[in-house]
Amino acid sequence: MAGGGASITIDRASKRFALAGSSEGVLALTDLSLEIAPGEFVAILGPSGCGKSTLLRLVASLEQPSGGSVSIGGAAPGLVSARHALGVAFQDHALLPWLSIHDNIALPFRIAGRRVDEAAIARLIELVGLGRFETARPRQLSGGMRQRASIARALVLEPEVLLLDEPFGALDAVTRRQMNVELQRIWSERRITTLLITHSVDEALFLADRVVVMSGRPGRIVREVVVPFARPRAPAVMRSEEFHHLVDDLTAALEAPEPEPSPSTGGEAIGSGTA
Repeated sequence: MAGGGASITIDRASKRFALAGSSEGVLALTDLSLEIAPGEFVAILGPSGCGKSTLLRLVASLEQPSGGSVSIGGAAPGLVSARHALGVAFQDHALLPWLSIHDNIALPFRIAGRRVDEAAIARLIELVGLGRFETARPRQLSGGMRQRASIARALVLEPEVLLLDEPFGALDAVTRRQMNVELQRIWSERRITTLLITHSVDEALFLADRVVVMSGRPGRIVREVVVPFARPRAPAVMRSEEFHHLVDDLTAALEAPEPEPSPSTGGEAIGSGTA
């Protein structure tokens, strides 16, 4: 799907983490290749510890691959990050509690050394449905509203790529469903190249153009599905027979037997980079 933003190219990437007492460490990702087109929304599913978040952190330049390569629009992720062209939102909204919602959303301008664009902030506050809460502090808002502010902050510098790591994972089921609808609406306004990490099959199918399933550690791609539903998607699509068939198909892929553990793949996930 053509759209705004930059392509993402992951070419035979692997990532190995050091582990005390082990000469080989933990292999989180192995020989993983994925192309994401400009303006495409791709969701990544996989069991806990399979390396989903590690993959996102490679794209975000928060980790470096042990092998292979990752690029955004043909450039190294670090260069794209250095010019503030990556928007990132995590499960923890990470809003600064002493700042208002307006000032939290304005923060990326200040970090980048740019003039604060009040018009852009105002548009985003309206876009994410926080029009009457500019002066509120994060503690005064619900979890869903804080995540809206976090997504607005990720978008305020008009990034080329939006990276979302379980942004609604801590919300209750009803609020999460509402936020899925809101994120679809917000994304439709910008059509930014987006990579979403999620444990929810329903969420992936509702939001994405393509869903990618990863195996257990070491993570690799075992299934890809092009989502057939036209946009915009109403919540009613999740009650359709085709949606339920795809949920069953992707769930079966997630539940496929994992490879036998070895010294280089066994053990618990290491830190935040192997989720």
